[in-house]
Amino acid sequence: MASAPALRLVEAPLGAAPAVGPDWTDEAVLARTTAIAEGPLSAAATSIDHGDYPLDIMGQFGAAGALGVHLDRHGGRFGLSLAAMQAASRACGATGFLMWCHDVCGLYLEQSGNPALTGAVLDDHLTGRTFGGTALSNPMKAFAGIEPILLRARRVPGGYRVSGMLPWVSHIGPGQYCGAIAGVVGAGEAISHEIMFLLACDRAELRPCPQFSGMEGTSTWGLRLDEYFVGQDDLIADPARPFIGRIRAAFILLQCGMGLGVTEGSLDSMHAVEEPLGHVNQFLHDRPDAVAAELAELRARVMRLAETPFEGATDYLIDVLDARAQVAELALRASQSALLHQGARGYLMSAAPQRRIREAHFVAIVTPAIKHLRWEMARLSRDILPAATGGRA
Repeated sequence: MASAPALRLVEAPLGAAPAVGPDWTDEAVLARTTAIAEGPLSAAATSIDHGDYPLDIMGQFGAAGALGVHLDRHGGRFGLSLAAMQAASRACGATGFLMWCHDVCGLYLEQSGNPALTGAVLDDHLTGRTFGGTALSNPMKAFAGIEPILLRARRVPGGYRVSGMLPWVSHIGPGQYCGAIAGVVGAGEAISHEIMFLLACDRAELRPCPQFSGMEGTSTWGLRLDEYFVGQDDLIADPARPFIGRIRAAFILLQCGMGLGVTEGSLDSMHAVEEPLGHVNQFLHDRPDAVAAELAELRARVMRLAETPFEGATDYLIDVLDARAQVAELALRASQSALLHQGARGYLMSAAPQRRIREAHFVAIVTPAIKHLRWEMARLSRDILPAATGGRA
């Protein structure tokens, strides 16, 4: 893994990030990120798709500043974080997903306010010296009323004991960690509230997952806890629901970088065959110019939302959910169109278009999936516009 360069103070433009890092201005971070994406990441995309876990490349992204610019200590530049994730996902959707996992874990650490998590632990995380993901797929669905929460906690002297099983958690492994949530069991086995904590993988049992159709390089494991102790230094939030309410829009919005990048990569594949096949491809739907225009409009919308990622208004959250759903839907259409544009050459197992179809499907089903997003938008819209009741005035 590449080590991070020594930190030094630099001149920063008005409104830019605090002057920390080798050069963490927007232009420098994005230039370094793009160079990594177009160089070593692009070369490794096929092997990552088949199971190589690119921690070395993730370390390079951390040293480049791409994994920490969304944090308050570096200016809360969510737009730059999204642009960096888009650049990576354009080359490899699996690595873009790992960046999202890592970014939201950093968000948990910083927003926890826990001194044990916001010092050296966070510094090592955001610079890619250590690695951690997120185990919030089940809790997010549980909070939406889709499924029960799977990890259960009991109070003990000095903290909690947590037990349970999660079927798949990504960007974890020996020596790594993730943010997790457990329901606290009270009287009568009822859940009184939830806690959020930093889970150390070395104190958990990791179980191999069944083989997926793609995204195999994301180091995804089943995770089992048996009387796992959570002390004060491990706590991200207690109770967890107010914390999740505060960061939920940011959590979802950051995922848009994946879909935007997969769409842009699909456009690359369309353009690559325009000269030899444009005369017949003109009869296909979702042609490059149309997809490019949709992508530009949707990206601009996402970037506007990224200016206020912690806004608490319900209307704002609905806009974030809708943008996230539209990003997934555009990635699905663009990736399919790219394969149709390329024809048989795009159907080869080593071809980028067939890989991007599987990456786009992942963008559409990863929590919150399209169906989950629509579920939430419908629920929130009902809260804003309750059904009219009958009766006389």
